[in-house]
Amino acid sequence: MDHRFDFNGGDPDYRPPGQRPLGNAWLAVLAVVILFDVFVLGPLLLGPSQTASSQVTLTYSDFLAQVRADRIATVTLSSSTATGKFSTPYTPAGGGPVYTDYTTALPPQGDAGLLPLLEAHHVQISADNPAPSAWLGFLGLLLQALPLLVVIGLFYVAMRAARRQQQGTFGIGQSRAKLYTEERPSTTFADVAGVVSAKGELQEEVDFLRNPAKYRRLGAKIPKGVLLVGPPGTGKTLLARAVAGEARVPFFSISASEFVEVFVGVGASRVRDLFEKAKAAQPAIIFIDEIDAIGRQRGTGGPLGGGTNDEREQTLNQLLVCLDGFEPSQAVIVLAATNRPDVLDQALLRPGRFDRQVSLELPDRRGREAILRVHTRPLPLAPGVDLEALAQATPGMSGADLANLANEAALMAARQGAERVAPADFDAALDRITLGAPGNLLMSAEERRTVAYHEGGHALVALLVPNADPVHRVTITPRGRSLGVTQFRPSDDRCNYRRDYLLDRLAVGLGGRAAEEIACGEISSGAQNDLQDVTRLARAMVTQLGMAEELGPEYFGGASDSVLGGRGYNPWEPKEYSERTAERIDAAVHRLIEEAHERAGTLLRRHRSTLEAIAEALLREETLEGEELLALVYAEQAGPPDLEPTSAPDRLASR
Repeated sequence: MDHRFDFNGGDPDYRPPGQRPLGNAWLAVLAVVILFDVFVLGPLLLGPSQTASSQVTLTYSDFLAQVRADRIATVTLSSSTATGKFSTPYTPAGGGPVYTDYTTALPPQGDAGLLPLLEAHHVQISADNPAPSAWLGFLGLLLQALPLLVVIGLFYVAMRAARRQQQGTFGIGQSRAKLYTEERPSTTFADVAGVVSAKGELQEEVDFLRNPAKYRRLGAKIPKGVLLVGPPGTGKTLLARAVAGEARVPFFSISASEFVEVFVGVGASRVRDLFEKAKAAQPAIIFIDEIDAIGRQRGTGGPLGGGTNDEREQTLNQLLVCLDGFEPSQAVIVLAATNRPDVLDQALLRPGRFDRQVSLELPDRRGREAILRVHTRPLPLAPGVDLEALAQATPGMSGADLANLANEAALMAARQGAERVAPADFDAALDRITLGAPGNLLMSAEERRTVAYHEGGHALVALLVPNADPVHRVTITPRGRSLGVTQFRPSDDRCNYRRDYLLDRLAVGLGGRAAEEIACGEISSGAQNDLQDVTRLARAMVTQLGMAEELGPEYFGGASDSVLGGRGYNPWEPKEYSERTAERIDAAVHRLIEEAHERAGTLLRRHRSTLEAIAEALLREETLEGEELLALVYAEQAGPPDLEPTSAPDRLASR
């Protein structure tokens, strides 16, 4: 849906039903009237005009003297004036310009001797006494009233502009919702992949908008408020547009933050205006993106509550009232999207308002493959592009991430002047997104050696523990802000994390620091990100997952925490445990990290020669693929190494 209309600054050709663009029409009418009066009525009413330099006004006595002197050639007599031409150019007695025409006023009582005098001196005589015309008089009055008409027209245009602004300064009280009309090309369910269950739930809303009589006949009431819940990038907005595209109805789209202004009452006014426009255009869909911007719990205070902002509360109250104002016969559905349903006001979620929630989760492997097929549809793909393998290599990516991946691959191919997008372009695009752009940092030999041991430690520990994800690539080439990267590629999506898997992740994360200690005898700042990730994971295991023996199966985490790669600790959320319990939590986190550190060090000391071989290969080649790394380990150990309980051939087969 690339074509959009904006009620207050978008396409000027669109107006809501019943509204006409009278302002521009009035200006056009006034322009036509002015041109008509100047070029048509003026010459018609005033007749051919004479220039001031060619006509002189004579007194009646001077006029008679000129006749007697035979200097008058023609005369046109009317009821009050006489005009004509001189037979020879006329110059006033005192000097001055030369005139060829004259005019004079006749005596009111008339002059009986004028005509005989004119005939005696052979003056050509004509009369000008037309019959009065009603329409000509009306046009004359219209010409005289032209300035008044112009003032009235401008006053009307100004009043119209004032009515548009009556709800707020510069029209801020009007809704800024963008309208996607049903006549324009629009998104459909075919353009949305990876959310099969969500599309199934919304199909009922589409059916209601297409055929509302089917439900009214049985007395059924379709939910008028549907809340789309899911992480960022999962396609909530795209799915809402697809609902409108499938139903072929107008789609009013607005962000909740656009309701809130510094002026109190403006947000509530915009809510009313938006719902009035939707009702006038029904059947229609209202879509409010990021509804948590105005829908947070009222009266809770703090940065997560709406009690400290009167404007936000008034806007939310008006939204609740408008949601209650729908009649069963009105075919208007409100869709809203958020990734924070936990902060929404309960009054917003009660039955009759947003009583249906549709969850959009990150797509699984099959969903990612379907999404990739949608986004690569317009791309000329080269033979060998395996979307199934690409979907397997992108766990945890949202639909927006996959769209960006396809676009980056196309950009890579365009930079090289290729005719088609090749598999290497997708690999380079995936590395750029996950690892960052290739860096150009100049590292000394000592730094390169430290980075080689650091990344080799990560990779070797991942091969030695039984539950780590397979190593895809190890490189000491700077990528983004990293001096080197060890890249893992899970064999499949994980929905449930076992304790032994998380413990292995802790050991792998600390493998780089342990390798520096063993091989270099000193530690560096290169493990900063590793320590952050390990500490966050260990705290999540203790506070959220109940995986610490000291505390048992209890939950101490907050609503904003996430087990893997979340936002971390939120200081505004109240702690539901004592300071003594907090000390026990810190001790448990410290124990998990220390045990993982010691475990990684033990494994690396046992296989010191293999670590040295990996580091030397990295210094020589700079990048090792997963197969090359496994071959190196096998050659160094003359077969499968003495690993912890695991099977290296199985690890290789899973790649």
